[in-house]
Amino acid sequence: MTESYRMDTTYDYYETETPCETDNSNLNSNIKAAIFYIVFVLGLVGNITVLWVLLKKMHVKNMTNLCLLNLALSDLLMVLSLPSWALYAQGHSLKSNEMCKVMAGTYQVGFYSGILFVTLMSVDRYLVIVHAVAVLGAKMLRYGIVASLIIWMVSICAALPEAIFAAMVTENNITNCQRIYPSGSSQKWKLFRNFGENAVGLFISLPIIAYCYIRVLMVVKKTKNSKKDRAIKLILGIVIVFVVFWVPYNVVVFLKTLQDFDILSSCEAVGYVNMAMEWTETIALTHCSVNPVIYAFVGEKFRKCLISVFSRCVKTYQSTSTQSKVSENETSNTALFFTSPNKTTQV
Repeated sequence: MTESYRMDTTYDYYETETPCETDNSNLNSNIKAAIFYIVFVLGLVGNITVLWVLLKKMHVKNMTNLCLLNLALSDLLMVLSLPSWALYAQGHSLKSNEMCKVMAGTYQVGFYSGILFVTLMSVDRYLVIVHAVAVLGAKMLRYGIVASLIIWMVSICAALPEAIFAAMVTENNITNCQRIYPSGSSQKWKLFRNFGENAVGLFISLPIIAYCYIRVLMVVKKTKNSKKDRAIKLILGIVIVFVVFWVPYNVVVFLKTLQDFDILSSCEAVGYVNMAMEWTETIALTHCSVNPVIYAFVGEKFRKCLISVFSRCVKTYQSTSTQSKVSENETSNTALFFTSPNKTTQV
């Protein structure tokens, strides 16, 4: 995350040769907080539901379900940090450096792991549909487990600097969660973060996802299947959603990098880029609530399992409710039996 946890102090984060007034945000803090709260609720319900169905009903027996499981876990990391971002957007200060570090580190782990698992899922669909490697079965699942562990390790390592250098700083009686880099190495760490985010989100994942789904579309178009149109729409939806939510953010991060090299460093350019960062960052954060819909609820097999689980829960509830009513009636009849003058003499 580049600006979210220093809403009013962007000048401390991206230094320019001449101080510029960068407070030209046109996204109201209360609106931003409301967006974060809504995404938190939707993302929490959606991703927990995905985990519940996968573990309880579908089980992790193939690469696709493994990707869904890890993607849901990754999204949950980002979702659980959203209430803190919402409070921070409303001007509430965090209480400790530890909370600041958790916010920064959690977001970064969710950012890297989420994009990488989307990419892994794209590669899985490509291998299954284009090269028909689903026959490998258990071997593919083992490869997927190894790939998942690597993704988590890479994400944690990439996020460590953000967590280590994050700290609460008080300036002009305002306390903000910022990154305090070692003296003389600030520029290097900023570039490391920016290049890391761009490499994962723009230069590696986007080309891989685009190539995989273009090849998948070419194969699907040749098949004679009544559900072909639905499959094509789903594939296009996956690519479009990824582009809309993540590419603008990564483009703005790239522009921030240019500013670090004194390119686009005029006060007007700094103001526009900071404003664009605020919008694109907020849009990117909402992606954690969209993934369950795109990758799980739209899938026919997952939807059937979900309906089956909920139907069973409803039947169990109705059965329990009926038994409870019967028990109440029996208790009532027994009470009448013992309190009735005529029947009491029979006991």
